[in-house]
Parts: sequence; structure tokens; C-alpha cells
Amino acid sequence: MADPLARRDADLVAAAARGDQQAFRELYRAYARPVYWLAHGLLGDTSDAEDVMQETFLVAWRRLPTLDLVSDSLLPWLVTICRFQSANRMRRQRRDRLNTDAGVDETIPGTVDVEDQVIGSALAERVVAELGTLSPLDQQIFRLCATEGYAYAAAAEELGISHAVVRNRLSRVRTRLRTALGTEGS
Repeated sequence: MADPLARRDADLVAAAARGDQQAFRELYRAYARPVYWLAHGLLGDTSDAEDVMQETFLVAWRRLPTLDLVSDSLLPWLVTICRFQSANRMRRQRRDRLNTDAGVDETIPGTVDVEDQVIGSALAERVVAELGTLSPLDQQIFRLCATEGYAYAAAAEELGISHAVVRNRLSRVRTRLRTALGTEGS
């Protein structure tokens, strides 16, 4: 006689594959705890384990229509997905740690120099005042290229002018700012 639980898994998988949300909820309730504990064992962190569990069931939901359940239980398939999701999370965390550790010392000063902040603030006010004397087109070019990081071609397209106009006007604006600010702006 066939195992009624195995038959139940097969029926729930078939129903969930057809889009039956209640069937998927039942599968989730049946297997969320073992998937969570597997993820927790692999990652060692509660919040990461919860995230991986959710990612596992999201992948399962998307792939159920193409699943050919070969065993009596859905659990082995979910375990495989969970292991891949955990490995992806560990790689992502390792990469983030490497990228973060390399940049921390270079970007964050050890101390804050109030005098530098006051001088920087005064300089910024002078730059803003000088920018206010520019034509509206020059202000837009400066905003797009110098402030928002647009490439010349992208700024030109945005403003409906040529690349050369953007390049030449921005060069003039920068020269004007350096001249107006004197040695402080260098």
C-alpha cells in the first residue's frame, strides 16, 4: 500500500504547480522548519537563515510548474535549493566584506577637523553663489555633469544640445569657478 503522506506531497505539488496557493501554503507549513534549520546550520545566523528559507520557497514557487517529483517527499528538492541559496549568500557576504574592508580606511577619516569643515562650508557657499551668476543653461550643464555625474553625451541628450556644447560650456564654467575662487578652490 502506498504511503498516504507521500501521496499527499505529490498531490500538493501538482496542485501548487497549477497555481493553487493553499496547496503551496500547506507545503510551506510542512517544510519551512526543516529548511530553516538547514539554512541556520549552514549560515550560523538567524536572520540569514530566515532570508534563505524565504528565498528557497520563492525559487520553489517559481519552479514548481516544471518539477517532476521523483521521490516521495518534496524535502530533498527543497534542501538542494536551500543549499544553493545558502552558498550564494555566503559568497555575497564574503564579497561584500572584502569590498567593505578594503575601502573603510581610505574613505573615513580618523578624526574630524572642525576648521576644515568650516572652511569647506564657506567654500561651498562661494561656489553656490558663483553658480547663481551663470546662465540657466550653464547651471543645468553643471548640475548634470558635475553634480549628478552625467557623461557629456547623456547631458547633451537630456538638454537637447550637442556634445561639443556641453563639453565647451562645462570647461568655461570650471575655469570661471577656479578664477572666481582663487587659490582656495584649488
